[in-house]
Amino acid sequence: MPHILAIDQGTTSSRSILFDAALRVVATAQQEFPQIFPAPGWVEHDPSDLWSSVAATARSVIEKAGVPVSGIAAIGITNQRETTLLWDRRTGHPLHNAIVWQDRRTADTCDALKAAGHEPFIVARTGLLLDPYFSGTKLRWILDHVEGARERATRGELAFGTVDSWLIWNLTGGRVHATDATNASRTMLYNIAKGEWDADLCALMDIPMSVLPEVRDCAADFGYTRSDLFGREIPILGVAGDQQAATVGQACFTPGMMKSTYGTGCFALLNTGAQMVTSRNRLLTTIAYQLDGTPTYALEGSIFIAGAVVQWLRDGLKIIRDARETQPLADAADPAQQVILVPAFTGLGAPYWRPDCRGAIYGLTRNSGPAELARAALESVGFQTRDLLEAMRADWGAQADGVLRVDGGMTASDWAMQFLSDILGAPVDRPQVTETTALGAAWLAGMQADLCPGPQEFARNWALERRFQPQMDAKVRAEKYARWGRAVQATMSV
Repeated sequence: MPHILAIDQGTTSSRSILFDAALRVVATAQQEFPQIFPAPGWVEHDPSDLWSSVAATARSVIEKAGVPVSGIAAIGITNQRETTLLWDRRTGHPLHNAIVWQDRRTADTCDALKAAGHEPFIVARTGLLLDPYFSGTKLRWILDHVEGARERATRGELAFGTVDSWLIWNLTGGRVHATDATNASRTMLYNIAKGEWDADLCALMDIPMSVLPEVRDCAADFGYTRSDLFGREIPILGVAGDQQAATVGQACFTPGMMKSTYGTGCFALLNTGAQMVTSRNRLLTTIAYQLDGTPTYALEGSIFIAGAVVQWLRDGLKIIRDARETQPLADAADPAQQVILVPAFTGLGAPYWRPDCRGAIYGLTRNSGPAELARAALESVGFQTRDLLEAMRADWGAQADGVLRVDGGMTASDWAMQFLSDILGAPVDRPQVTETTALGAAWLAGMQADLCPGPQEFARNWALERRFQPQMDAKVRAEKYARWGRAVQATMSV
């Protein structure tokens, strides 16, 4: 039976998952890598860590599954988005560490562009707000701060890419410099209406267009791997940014369908079909996926800290040793205490877009302890998700589906998912296959390889594991959300 290898390169680890042709998980391998924090608000990765962890897990999962390499029909790639790399076209050596999507070092550049009145133009072309989150200002920073980089880029000696492009380059031995439409749409350099790199945006950012990769569909030919990597060449046939891959994996193919992925951050997407909806509530307009040259658009809201708040409880406060401890702690929290945690550790994302904000805790008493902090941490993810969905419904109107499909590591917590349903006042659906990001990448590659069905049949095979229904009293829900709103306003005023 043919198999599909899905590479899922994330913010804190790389995973490789082997699927059979029926898109059932056969084996998984995962490897964490270090995070680099050169200064407050700065986040980097060593590009060699990204590549070596992917290569290692891909080899490991094939060995673990006991599948012959000849049985792997295709590779699909999904990746942390916006993270920015620049490398030498001849040697493949990076000029600088990868600047991670969480990094805020270009906040002053974004502020200057806003002050000069450029944000409406950027929003109109890219669907994105002017924020350090996106790749354009990160690339400009590397060009400005690495000696000789700008001159070499102008001479055509350098290649830019988000993580997908970096992996494709290394997998193919430098034969392919390409990206897909979803990753391109997150760079702040891509015109999502015309489907091409925008010369005016590149001029505004002072970026030579010679560094940019070729943009292809999500299901397309991205070349073959080097034969020495796995013992034979394997075609790379699917690529999508992680949140768009999760949208595909959740089978959100119908306009109005919504999904939310809970990893390091939280990312909610609402399918708007062929319609590019310009947000009035500071959401992003982005490409959900592109097949056969036709883009499908989405509204997106991004929360920078979701699962990372649990990591903070573990690694920062050291009040837990394992993420699973948060659920019994939250159950044990004193219901009379109203502790609110605003986890703005790297700023606030949508719909606030305040990179200058930092985290805050409200409502502490002498009796507040680990249980109350654990509950506040889990609740903060639900509150932030409601912020996003309120904005989405305001932009999209009554057409929005009332059900939220969820995936990602944090969805394993029944407590967190029940609170999410309670605070939204809406059903939350957890699928049987929660590896939806990798599943989306595998389906794209499998469809391109003629192994997997088209979108409609794939959607019919989506299976529910559990639906969480709201149980919270409406008055309590309103009071809790109002308290959260006051805490966010107070945090932004500091």
